[in-house]
Amino acid sequence: MFTPDERSALRQHLVETAAADSRIVAAALTGSAALDAEDRWSDIDLAFGYPDSVDRDVIIADWTERLYRDHGAVHHMDVIAGSAMFRVFLLASTLQVDLGFWPASDFGAIAPSFRLLFGHANERPAASPALAHPLLDMGWLYALHARSSLARGRMWQAAYMISGMRDQVLALACVRHGLPAVQGRGLDDLPPAALRDFVKTLASSLEHAELSRAFRATGLALLAEIERVDFELARRLHAPLDEIIGP
Repeated sequence: MFTPDERSALRQHLVETAAADSRIVAAALTGSAALDAEDRWSDIDLAFGYPDSVDRDVIIADWTERLYRDHGAVHHMDVIAGSAMFRVFLLASTLQVDLGFWPASDFGAIAPSFRLLFGHANERPAASPALAHPLLDMGWLYALHARSSLARGRMWQAAYMISGMRDQVLALACVRHGLPAVQGRGLDDLPPAALRDFVKTLASSLEHAELSRAFRATGLALLAEIERVDFELARRLHAPLDEIIGP
């Protein structure tokens, strides 16, 4: 297990290495460290800008070799976001290292968690917040499949569908309270009273009766969130959703 001091030392080394790399023209600290909100479990998040004329794949290949050779990387995965590519490394110490590679013309903050370390950052529009309607749409879709799974006696699938439905409802609550709605990041900051209400949406077993109870509680929570978003839509969905989730 890595220590915070080891994490800080590695991050500083990576920044210094980037500053010495002529192909890296800008770097920024991102993630929780950029907000001075790191804790024991935080990872390393860095964004690098490279000239648009440079072959990104070559830069990433070189940095990947470095992470494996010098810093104990054991695996990595890639996430594409627009023109940027994020290579996410897992080190043997269990430390996660996220390196984002952006063309210089697009390099800049799209969220508050961005602190320029060197080079130039462009003014960029902030990332769009999560929208409520796609979440509620996925909520009723999960509800349909939860019902059919229960009816077919497929308890594991039913549990999966109810969980997916609950995720949408919780994300809707986060949107309503102005909290991050992605990957559960805002859930623990919801008001305690709201979280207490959601406890009843959790199933304590795979028994049909218990899953059905949790399903109905989740459906009622979904209807309540839809009413807050779009009352007319809630009026249209109330009868079919009430039939779907059962008595």
